[in-house]
Amino acid sequence: MLLASCGGGSSAPAPEAACGTVPYPPNTANVTPSPIIDSPLVWSFKSAPELHPMTVTVNSSEPGISSEPIFVDPFTPSGVAVYGQPGALILDNGGNPIWFRPLNNPNLMINNFEVQQFKGQPVLTFWQGTIATPPVYTNLPGGGAEPGGCYYIIDNNYRVLKTLTAKNGFDANFHDFVITPSDTALFIASKVVPMDLTPYGGPSDGAVYDFAVQEVDLQTDRLIFLWDALDHIPLSDSYESASDATQSSNVWGPYHLNSVGLTDDPNEIIVSGRNTWTIYRIKKSTGDIVWQLGGKRSDFAIENSAEFSWQHDARWLPNDQISLFDDNCCETMDVPSGTPPSHGLVLQLDFANMTASVANEYYHGSDFITPSQGSTQTLDNGNVFVGWGALPYYSEYSAAGNGIDDPTANILYDVQMPGGNSSYRAFRESWIGKPSYPPSIAATAGGGQSTVYASWNGATETDSWQVFGGSNATSLSLLKTVARSGFETAVSVPIAGPYFQVKALNVDGQAIGQSGIVRATP
Repeated sequence: MLLASCGGGSSAPAPEAACGTVPYPPNTANVTPSPIIDSPLVWSFKSAPELHPMTVTVNSSEPGISSEPIFVDPFTPSGVAVYGQPGALILDNGGNPIWFRPLNNPNLMINNFEVQQFKGQPVLTFWQGTIATPPVYTNLPGGGAEPGGCYYIIDNNYRVLKTLTAKNGFDANFHDFVITPSDTALFIASKVVPMDLTPYGGPSDGAVYDFAVQEVDLQTDRLIFLWDALDHIPLSDSYESASDATQSSNVWGPYHLNSVGLTDDPNEIIVSGRNTWTIYRIKKSTGDIVWQLGGKRSDFAIENSAEFSWQHDARWLPNDQISLFDDNCCETMDVPSGTPPSHGLVLQLDFANMTASVANEYYHGSDFITPSQGSTQTLDNGNVFVGWGALPYYSEYSAAGNGIDDPTANILYDVQMPGGNSSYRAFRESWIGKPSYPPSIAATAGGGQSTVYASWNGATETDSWQVFGGSNATSLSLLKTVARSGFETAVSVPIAGPYFQVKALNVDGQAIGQSGIVRATP
């Protein structure tokens, strides 16, 4: 069903909508570790004490990189403590937070956080809910989406415009959510279907973790397209052993669809099946598979260097090209000996000869092997941005990329997240945020002087801060104007106040927001 629109203007960040805010109950006695907050690898702010995003390490930053902000969704598997709060995080090239939307429970995650267009305006979209990962969750194959999750659409004032979940007995699955030019939503959905798995080497009292593509009209909330993998893809096409179902409450994941995307034909889409090693082009009007690339029944002859497996994030590009993230690995976290490195990959399709070859590759290192997740994004400046999924990195490359023989060439920008933190995908996107809530302020006093701390979560147009202060809250004087410095700007002023207020100025010196008035603390 499609939930009613939620959220609205307020003096604080938009309130939580109902869906995706309650963790799915674990099916084991294991407990997910609490987030690590008190650490040099985690930000803390005087003016925004409720926010604790992870810090990141910028390993390299070369001329020619994009200036657009970076969108990640830090989380960890249920057996690993996350550094900082899980949530949706926008960062600049220096690793400074721009906007952070934290979650209050380590069993909740945000995934697939990006910018899209809705009703002609830029919006933020993401999935929020619980992801099944051992040891706390073993009721679904690892990486499954537990019931209760949903997609969010948020405007540039950070107000929730709409939440959306799946229809027809399916659950909203975090793997993809695409707003089309017609203001419909294409997304991945999933459900458990009981089935005797003995013909495939699994248990008789088993079930299939079925996947589907759904499309909903965002204006009418009507389901207008449903494509069920179980109706179109033989279970025998899977590379995931049905015997592995015994590790996930007898539920087998033969498909694991993980991306859906538009093509050069508005009636056709491409879908990636991780566990079939296949990319499918599907005609929406009939549900027929037009062709399939990779896997056991590929319609294309694939050059050796172009072969891929366990892939993610398949996207149609101009000139008959497809980008994807080639994990090359693996149904478990135990990496088989001799596994080729994971990498970003752009394939060239030749429809005259039905062949697929390598157009470009983007490696990070000979031992860089991603067991799951990952993304490959072509940028407006011609560069390519790669999110390394389960590995705690994201990187930007010049368009030429590199090869397995020189896997560090043409890396222009490289960032490492702390500990076991990962991001399902990582994006660079244009974004202008204008919060509906005011800037935040804190102040401390001592020895006849004070320090004022100013921040404005998500405000991308703040260029400088004016600090006002005085002994009377109704009569404050301008004390200082300083350039914004990172997420939180600390300003020393030569008075004890005790009352202070800040105003945010844009690059033209215009006031675009002001905080409340606070009394300095010792």
